[in-house]
Amino acid sequence: MERAQRLARELGARFVRRGTMTLAQLMRREKDDRILVVSETEVKLKPLDGPAAVFHPGMAHIRLQRLLAGEKDPLVAATGARPGDVIVDCTMGLASDAIILSWAAGETGRVTALESEPAVYVLTREGLATYESDLPELNAAMRRIRPEQADHLDWLAGQPDRSADIVYFDPMFRSGIGGSSIDRVREFVNPLPIRPEAVREACRVARRAVVMKERRDSGEWERLGFGRIRASNSGIAYGVIEP
Repeated sequence: MERAQRLARELGARFVRRGTMTLAQLMRREKDDRILVVSETEVKLKPLDGPAAVFHPGMAHIRLQRLLAGEKDPLVAATGARPGDVIVDCTMGLASDAIILSWAAGETGRVTALESEPAVYVLTREGLATYESDLPELNAAMRRIRPEQADHLDWLAGQPDRSADIVYFDPMFRSGIGGSSIDRVREFVNPLPIRPEAVREACRVARRAVVMKERRDSGEWERLGFGRIRASNSGIAYGVIEP
């Protein structure tokens, strides 16, 4: 109850006791098309129609297991992330990529993950702080992430020159390939494309690399000025600008 009241105050939302009503009955009574449900074990974001979105590390769990077994990860290879790096993930979503980057940066590094949509930010922030997996390295990587609710262009514009090693964008999260947990939260996120001025700010802030994930045949590479493209086997690619 205290957690729900705290989140309601933070979001400027109404705090309502569910009682014995179904979520659909509650939403109809309150005349809302989305609701943040807080229980003893989790926070979930429920639209009027369709399944609820809950925090889950998703493919980050499998990817980290592969990394621990000595295999390579396309994101780590494209970014060149290494222990001690300062990394900015400009499109946090459910933080699957931020978790991998946090593991790569290690205890001496720092990953700041930005999310512009308040409800998605709260959902992921609470999940990163409380979700427990069977993989200690995954739990540690989640806890080290510093989530912030911000528009990434505004946030980058306020940072000093060369204050991060890597700045990362994943506009695919808005309308791309993903699993069930990503699909469920996608309707809640900011659908706007990456702006060229955001890439320019990222190039000013980054010391080593600005990296974007997109479809291999996307027109965004040319529009945003990404010249060096690293393709993967899954139909996606990583564009890299080295400031």
